[in-house]
Amino acid sequence: MSPTSETAHGGRRLVIVESPAKAKTIKGYLGPGYVVEASVGHIRDLPNGAAEVPEKYTGEVRRLGVDVEHDFQPIYVVNADKKAQVRKLKELLAESDELYLATDEDREGEAIAWHLQEVLKPKVPVHRMVFHEITKDAIRAAVANPRELNTRMVDAQETRRILDRLYGYEVSPVLWKKVMRGLSAGRVQSVATRLVVERERERIAFRSAEYWDLTGTFATGRPGDLSDPSSLVARLNSVDGRRVAQGRDFGPDGRLKSDQVLHLDEANARALAAALAESSFAVRSVESKPYRRSPYAPFRTTTLQQEASRKLGFGAKSTMQVAQKLYENGFITYMRTDSTTLSDTAVAAARAQVTQLYGAGYLPDKPRTYAGKVKNAQEAHEAIRPSGDRFRTPAETGLSGDQFRLYELIWKRTVASQMKDAVGNSVTVRIGGTSSDGRDAEFSASGKTITFHGFMKAYVEGADDPNAELDDRERRLPQVAEGDALAAEEISVDGHATKPPARYTEASLVKELEEREIGRPSTYASIIGTILDRGYVFKKGTALVPSFLSFAVVNLLETHFGRLVDYDFTAKMEDDLDRIAQGEAQAVPWLKRFYFGEGDDNAGAASSAGNGDGDHLGGLKELVTDLGAIDAKEISSFPVGDGIMLRVGRYGPYVERGEKDAEGHQRADVPEEMAPDELTVAYAEELLAKPSGDFELGADPVTGNQIVAKDGRYGPYVTEILPDGTPKTGKNAVKPRTASLFKSMSLDTVTIDDALKLMSLPRVVGTDAEGVEITAQNGRYGPYLKKGTDSRSLTSEDQLFDITLEEALAIYAQPKQRGRAAAKPPLKELGTDPVSERPVVVKDGRFGPYVTDGETNATLRTDDSVEAITPERGYELLAEKRAKGPAKKSAKKAAKKAPAKKAPAKKATTAKKAAAKKTTAKKATATGATATAKKTAAKKSSASSSASGPATTDA
Repeated sequence: MSPTSETAHGGRRLVIVESPAKAKTIKGYLGPGYVVEASVGHIRDLPNGAAEVPEKYTGEVRRLGVDVEHDFQPIYVVNADKKAQVRKLKELLAESDELYLATDEDREGEAIAWHLQEVLKPKVPVHRMVFHEITKDAIRAAVANPRELNTRMVDAQETRRILDRLYGYEVSPVLWKKVMRGLSAGRVQSVATRLVVERERERIAFRSAEYWDLTGTFATGRPGDLSDPSSLVARLNSVDGRRVAQGRDFGPDGRLKSDQVLHLDEANARALAAALAESSFAVRSVESKPYRRSPYAPFRTTTLQQEASRKLGFGAKSTMQVAQKLYENGFITYMRTDSTTLSDTAVAAARAQVTQLYGAGYLPDKPRTYAGKVKNAQEAHEAIRPSGDRFRTPAETGLSGDQFRLYELIWKRTVASQMKDAVGNSVTVRIGGTSSDGRDAEFSASGKTITFHGFMKAYVEGADDPNAELDDRERRLPQVAEGDALAAEEISVDGHATKPPARYTEASLVKELEEREIGRPSTYASIIGTILDRGYVFKKGTALVPSFLSFAVVNLLETHFGRLVDYDFTAKMEDDLDRIAQGEAQAVPWLKRFYFGEGDDNAGAASSAGNGDGDHLGGLKELVTDLGAIDAKEISSFPVGDGIMLRVGRYGPYVERGEKDAEGHQRADVPEEMAPDELTVAYAEELLAKPSGDFELGADPVTGNQIVAKDGRYGPYVTEILPDGTPKTGKNAVKPRTASLFKSMSLDTVTIDDALKLMSLPRVVGTDAEGVEITAQNGRYGPYLKKGTDSRSLTSEDQLFDITLEEALAIYAQPKQRGRAAAKPPLKELGTDPVSERPVVVKDGRFGPYVTDGETNATLRTDDSVEAITPERGYELLAEKRAKGPAKKSAKKAAKKAPAKKAPAKKATTAKKAAAKKTTAKKATATGATATAKKTAAKKSSASSSASGPATTDA
């Protein structure tokens, strides 16, 4: 019997969750009488455009979807793609005696539950059912102990949503007018973009410094073994008591921060090494200290994202997608959490596993507890851990691929958090000697030995710096004592150069945002996804590189909306929103101050709005009203040097010298995938020196029209200049002849004859015996012959002009090659994928280069290139593709295939049923067509209306 028809003693209960996967898992834990259905995410939200706003609303309300004049009342509409699901939920509710709202227990989940209650308008008892893990015991306990909706959480989430709507829908249009159409601004996304841009500015301003030092290899003179090596390597620490400069002693300008240190150049370093070649050395001091390292706290959302990036190569978005699947299928607890707390049940499970797997010697006497480090953390949630009162080992889960790897990471971290400290010793040895010219040189070496590995037996945290030493790394030094003589086996000279600050990775940007208390940790994955999708940032390997476009956007925001992208301001707003959630502040007065400013009489003082101070709010509306002072060209212009400017134009970045139409004016496009810190004066000069602009080739002797060669967005081409007055639109419009250059041609060598030949294509080769014309044409995928609907590829572009009819007929006489052509050799080999353990290569496909391990294919993004892609980036693209799952088939294809599945009618009754179904299908199709027509009309209306809002904002 289906769940929807089962009835338990005491009535039937409808349980609503967010996702079908979650519904499927929970359904298995509830007995007869429970119907579990998914809302499939949000069912109601602010309108996406003016066309979705009910007709009764006009003006600003229609544009914003929020009535700012009446206490910021939001206009909620049921999402078009959720209307059918809402109808289904109402039907199920009509047959139910109780309603359980079982959405996630965070602000967003609470808001979804509230929207469900508002839309469904239940006339039966409503319960809020909450749980942190999807296990049988947890689900049954949640049913037995429901609570009421938390209206404070709902208010806070609603305020956050309204705030982000006002920010996005007011600021984004400024970017459209002054920078480029289609851009978006967001409360957190714009600040995150600014962080990435500021780091690139630091790299551009950075000046490298060169410094040298010495490394000595010193022998004890006795045979060694693993526990007592015979020699040690030490680095020069000081000369005549003056410390030798290292990288940390130089500023970003390449200068020493202090003159108290000794800066060795190559000549002085080599001279000192030569003077120490015959010197005697002795141990001056041995300092030993106990070493102790405590376990890392269990994962919360941000630390999981960081560690999955370091250890597994996952992006933040990919990590959350995989974690979502693990949660919904009952393997881990809720993955959006700020807490590092473990329940008593979880602590007991972890401690039991420590004893079972590592022995009682690794178990501390008392359970470990971890204090939350995140401000306003939602401590009601636990840390991210394996679910249940007994943790399944990774081998017991039956998981595979990315889910297995992420579960293993979470399991190891959780178990390790309840193990003993690692202990050992750290040792520093100082070695001294006198050079032949009388200078005193002191070398130092540091070692570490771990006598008890403790939690490190289970888990060691990764590092953002690939050169950083991990916690479990040992460095053993010989057992020496003060005064022991040592022989210098080698004194080597080492040169170094300071490096610019490293670009952010997804992991380090998440860490930076959290440390600055900007936004909510649960939203960081979507924020990073937004700035990548918007083209503000692109990836080189794992590094986040800002585009030139983002420089223009951030420049505008910093110059004219400085407060909105100020780090402290954004953090303070987050504090305010948390106070609203805690009932310490009121939403409406706060929104009034943010939007209208402190001058609004209705807003009241800062204290009355519950904000605590009056410095950081006020006046978004006024900021976006007066745009006259914003110079669009100035905002998008950046000096490179030597009179060269980098400008961000409508079609991409370019460098320019001189004013347009002035004598000596030069202009050249800049590759969009170029990192801003790579655009030097020398490279800009190189770009400007390349041929660009229009090349006049001469006049067509037949038409008299001028023929020019150009470098277009999709490559070099030739075209004709039509006379003035030639109609360009309407039924009499004339299009200029245009043709792409062959691969063997270039702008600076193409001739008028070449151009005329190119524009003569397609060429008629002749006709076959039946009188069907054969033409030679140049297409998107190369040169080919065409006869009616039959096309055949040619092997070279030159054949377009010299292939004869006989040769063409010979090609058509061959049977047409079916199926795939011979596989092309890979463009690049990247290594073995850590998930599938198969070789990963880069191949050239129909739609561009892609990475594949033979099972999964992932197209390279616009910011990736075959030359620059790293193995880690290739593995990340494959991981993201796997996390998305297989592509869904379109409804059209499904509809086309449906008739093939019909079986012949065996009975008259069956035939009637089939006819009825067919009639229903036609009605549905007609309805769908009408809906589509309405949707299209709505889109047109939205497009033509200036009231349309930006496509996205952030949380």
